[in-house]
Amino acid sequence: MNTVQHDEATQPAFAALVGLDWSDEKHDICLLAEGASKPETSVIAGTPEAIQDWIQLLQKRFGNRPVAICLEQSRGPLIYALMNYAFITLYAINPVQSAKYREAFAPSGAKDDPVDAGLLLDLLRRHRAQLTPWKPDDVQTRTIRGLSEERRHAVDMRTKCIQKLTARLKMYFPQALDWFADDLASPMACDFLLHWSTVAEVKKAKSATLRAFFHGHNCRSEALIAQRLDAIAKAVPLTEDPGIVTPAILTVQTLARVIRDLSSAITKFDQQLAGVFASHPDAPIFNSFPGAGNVMAPRLSAAFGSDRQRWPNAGAIQSFSGIAPVTERSGKSTWIHRRWKCPKFYLQTFFEYAQYSIPYSVWAGAFYRQEIAKGKRRNAVIRALAFKWMRIQMACWQQRVPYDESRYLQSLIQRGAPLAKLIQT
Repeated sequence: MNTVQHDEATQPAFAALVGLDWSDEKHDICLLAEGASKPETSVIAGTPEAIQDWIQLLQKRFGNRPVAICLEQSRGPLIYALMNYAFITLYAINPVQSAKYREAFAPSGAKDDPVDAGLLLDLLRRHRAQLTPWKPDDVQTRTIRGLSEERRHAVDMRTKCIQKLTARLKMYFPQALDWFADDLASPMACDFLLHWSTVAEVKKAKSATLRAFFHGHNCRSEALIAQRLDAIAKAVPLTEDPGIVTPAILTVQTLARVIRDLSSAITKFDQQLAGVFASHPDAPIFNSFPGAGNVMAPRLSAAFGSDRQRWPNAGAIQSFSGIAPVTERSGKSTWIHRRWKCPKFYLQTFFEYAQYSIPYSVWAGAFYRQEIAKGKRRNAVIRALAFKWMRIQMACWQQRVPYDESRYLQSLIQRGAPLAKLIQT
């Protein structure tokens, strides 16, 4: 969460300030009405009906006047319920920030929900000038972010399943890894393992049956089909021990089904993302970045969001995402490291885009080769590249103009940047 100093004279007047500590089953509330000397405490159930009843009670009690609510999250079911009401202004606090504030009053580390609600109210009451009201992105941007994040989760799940499938096949059927080394997640590989889960089963199949299977999965290379048929004919089981093979077969078949379904789901995510992103006003900007493609362009757009006031400068989003290094000083010691606690999706987005840009951008490729030649670690170089890209992306996003590689290269040359020498050679 970004915190900036706001002029207290410009702060809106609220009919009530609320600290809200949420959980799955209940929400603890600490409310201070305008002009009251003591806060009121209450507890509501975590159900949608209870939340709606409480919101309507607030609306009726304060005559639809503005109410400020401070809570420890910027997404989730509770904030999704609260964000739809115009009279509510939300202050979403980073959990680390509230934890540090709690430690000032409870050095022992003790945590209690009603007390936490009171601390959130106190934070809002005393330090509202340093807090920025949370403003949701527009519906289109939030949809893109949701689709992008869920797509990434599906990809991660598929990767884990592929790793488990590889491990099981190595135990009793390693030949399958050679036959489908190009893509174990392909529908052909998954369907093959569902049809023939052991060497013995596939050796019983007729050549015509196997050939029809490969043709049915768009494998048109006769040389490759002949190579696979020859390998099947020569295959020998690694083991036929039922204690190993029987449970492994069930695991392999289960994983093959899951991988096949996840691959289908990822394709659907891609289709929906393409449809929503095509009409997004910032699509031309993020499509213009080298190597962004159909996946990274929407993710970059979602990371920056739709609110041009959210990030005052590139440094704000660089720090928030974890791309910017963190400097710690104690006495004469100085330690520079990456930020450990940061939004994973943001960090992944900018890091992965920088990685994908290397073969597509002249200057990015030159920078990567230069830093690697100095003996720097690959991940550190990619983070440094992401740091540079984010400044460029911020400028394009703020000015609403697409990226122009030739223009940027020319600016490097005109400034006499060290990188320009590598580009010109």
